[in-house]
Amino acid sequence: MRPTRRQFLATGALVIGFALAPRAMRAQSPPLPGSLNGNRRLEAWLRIDPNGTVTIFTGKIELGQGIGTALSQIAADELDVDLERIAVVYGDTGRTPNEGQTAGSLSVEQSGTALRFACAEAREILLTAAAAKLGASTADLRVSDGTITGPAGAQVTYWDLAANAHLEREATATAKPKPATEHHYVGQSVRRRDIPRKFTGGAAYVQDVRLPGMVFGRVVRPPSPGAELLSVDEARVRSLPGIVALVRDGNFLAVAAAREEQAIRAREALKQSARWKEAEVLPPSGEALYRELMARPAPAQIVVDKTAAGVGEPVKRLEALYTRPYQAHASIGPSCAVAQWQDGKLTVWTHSQGVFPLRGDLAKAFGIEAKDIRCIHAEGAGCYGHNGADDVALDAALLARATGGRPVKLQWMRDDEFMWEPYGSAMVMKLAGGLDAQGNVVAWSHELWSHPHSTRPGSSAGVNLLAARHLATPSAPVPPADVPQPAGGSDRNAIPLYAFGSVKVVKHYIAEAPLRTSALRTLGGYANVFALESFVDELAAAAGADPVEFRLRHLRDARGRAVIEAAARRAGWTPAKRGDGTRGRGVGFARYKNLACYCAVVADVAVDRASGRVRVARAVAAVDAGQIVNPDGVINQIEGGIIQSTSWTLKESVRFDRTRVTTRSWADYPIVRFDEVPEVEVVLLDRPDERFLGVGEGAQGPAGAAIANAIAHATGRRLRALPFTAERVKHALR
Repeated sequence: MRPTRRQFLATGALVIGFALAPRAMRAQSPPLPGSLNGNRRLEAWLRIDPNGTVTIFTGKIELGQGIGTALSQIAADELDVDLERIAVVYGDTGRTPNEGQTAGSLSVEQSGTALRFACAEAREILLTAAAAKLGASTADLRVSDGTITGPAGAQVTYWDLAANAHLEREATATAKPKPATEHHYVGQSVRRRDIPRKFTGGAAYVQDVRLPGMVFGRVVRPPSPGAELLSVDEARVRSLPGIVALVRDGNFLAVAAAREEQAIRAREALKQSARWKEAEVLPPSGEALYRELMARPAPAQIVVDKTAAGVGEPVKRLEALYTRPYQAHASIGPSCAVAQWQDGKLTVWTHSQGVFPLRGDLAKAFGIEAKDIRCIHAEGAGCYGHNGADDVALDAALLARATGGRPVKLQWMRDDEFMWEPYGSAMVMKLAGGLDAQGNVVAWSHELWSHPHSTRPGSSAGVNLLAARHLATPSAPVPPADVPQPAGGSDRNAIPLYAFGSVKVVKHYIAEAPLRTSALRTLGGYANVFALESFVDELAAAAGADPVEFRLRHLRDARGRAVIEAAARRAGWTPAKRGDGTRGRGVGFARYKNLACYCAVVADVAVDRASGRVRVARAVAAVDAGQIVNPDGVINQIEGGIIQSTSWTLKESVRFDRTRVTTRSWADYPIVRFDEVPEVEVVLLDRPDERFLGVGEGAQGPAGAAIANAIAHATGRRLRALPFTAERVKHALR
C-alpha cells in the first residue's frame, strides 16, 4: 500500500509543495514559468528524502520519448546532486502535479521548465538553511552531490536539513537557474532510464502489472460503428471454465476470467453468439471520401489573411489539391488497463497520456466524485497520440465493478485496436499560389478540410470514452472545438513561415466525424506541412529555381535558414541537379507548430518503375530545439519521427466500406519493415542560451514532404494523394 501524504511528512522527508495554491491567491499571483504556473506549490515538484535521494514529480508521462531521463538531468544540475540520486514519479492523480496531457512535444518545455525553476528555488532555500546552521554567508557555501561545505570546512547535507527546514511554500521563480556553463548533465547524452527493463524483458509496461487476486478481461465490440446488440447467449459463456464475471450493458459486452486464455475463449464465444443490427453509416472510400469531406457543411473560418505592402500582381498562377487518408496509431502493444474497486473508490493503472483528464471523464461516466478515483500511469507498449489507452481504462473499470473487488487487467485484441482506436483525421488541402516576374511568391492560399484532431478525455463537456457511448444509458461525447492557434489543430502548421507577398489560410472544421478521430502525432501538422512544402517545390519548379535556394530566398527567420542550410550541407545537396528517372532527392522544412523546434529534412529515394515501390534510402535532418538537454534523446526522437513519417507517407491507410472498418490486422495495415528503414543522419544545432523547444513531433511533416519532393524529382511525376503506395506510384508513372 502506498504511503499517504501525511505518512510522507511523518518520515521527516522534505516535501516541497503538493496542493494547488488557493484560487484567490493564484488570481493575484504573477505568472510562473512552464507548468509551475498551474501547480504553484514547490512540493508538487520535488521531495528531499532523508535516505539521501531526491524524488521529482511530473504530471507528464514516459512513453518512450525519454522525458524521465531529461527531467532528471535538469533536476540534478539545478540541485547539484548526482544523477543516480534522482527518482522520478510520473503522472499519478494521487501524487503528481496536474499537467494535463503529455502531448504536443511540450514535456521538456513545460515540465522541464517548471522543474528547473522549482529545483533552483529549493537549492536556494536549502542553502539559506545551511548558512544559518553553519554560521556562514550563502555566497561562501559550495554544494557537491547534496553536501554543503562552508568556508571553514564544516559540512551539512540536504538530508540533514530535510527534517527541519521548512520548505512547504508557494513557488516564486525568483531563484535564477544555472547558466549553461555550469551544467554537468544538461547537454550530455546520459543513458536512458527506461531502456534496461525493456531491453531485458523486465516489467516495463502496464501489460506487465500483476496484483493479488487479479483476473483477466476481454471486451467484445460491435462489428461496426452503427451496430446495435440484439441478443447474446450469456448462459453458455457463464458456464465456461474460469468465468468470474460477464457484463452486458446496452451494446457493451465484457468478460472476466481467472486466466487470460479463458478470457480470450469466452470473448470468442460471445462474438459467435452475439447478434447485431448494422447500418451503413460510414463514408465512401477512395477519392469519393475527399469529395464528400469537402461537401460537408462547415463554415469557412479565416485563420490568417494578410498582404505585405507593395506586393505586385502574379504573372504565373498554380493550384494543387493534396489529400491524406484516415491513419491509425497502430500501436505494437494493444491497449491495456488494470482497474480495481474498493469501498466505492476506483484505482486504474493506465497508459493514458493524461491521467487527470481521464479521471475527470471516468468520474462523469460513473457519476462519482473525481476524488474517489485514482489514475496511476504505467507505460504502454507504443503510442504517440490518443489511441485506445483511455478507452480501455473505462472498459476495465466497468468490468471490475462486477468482480467483487478483485482487480481486472483488460487488454484489447488486435482487431479491437485497429477497428476502434481514434484515427488521425482524413484531410484535404487545396493550395494556390502566384509568382511575379522575378520568380518570387506574391500570392499564397491554403484551404483545408478536416475532422477533429483532439477528442481526448477532458477536451469537451461530454465523456470522450468509447464504452460510454455503448452503454444502455449512454454518455454521449460532445464534439470539441478545434485546437486554437497559435498551436492549431486541423490548421497546425498551415500558416507558412515564408515571407510570401500575400497569405490567406482558411479552414473548414467538421466537428462531427463518421469515424472517430483524435490526436495522431502532429495533429494536422503532418498533412499541412506535406502539402505546404510540396507546393513550395511546385512553385520553385515553375520559377525555374533550386528548391533549397527558393526556400532560403523567402525565409527571414535566421534559425530556420540555419537548419535548411545545415541539412543541405550534410546531405551534399547539389543545386539544380536533375533526377535520373529512378533516383531523386527532396527537401522539406517546418518549425513545428510555428512555435517549437525547427527541422529540415533531405530525403534520397529510389523508385522501382516496374513495381512502383519507393525506397527511402537516406534521410538527413538538421534540428534546432533550443537548449538541448539530452542530445541522444533528441536524435532518437528525430530518427523515430522520420521512420514513422516514412511509414505514413508510403504505406498507411485505414480501410473501410459503408458499414464496417475492414482494417483488422497487420495484413490489412502494412507498416515499414526493418529492411525498409532509411539510413538517418541527424545534425543538432544546439543553442544553450535559448529556451527548450519541443522536438518529439518536429520531423514528421518535413520528412513526408521531403519524400514527396524526392519522388517528383526522381520521376518528374508529382504525387499529391497520401500514401504513395506501389499501386499509386505505378498509376502516376503510367
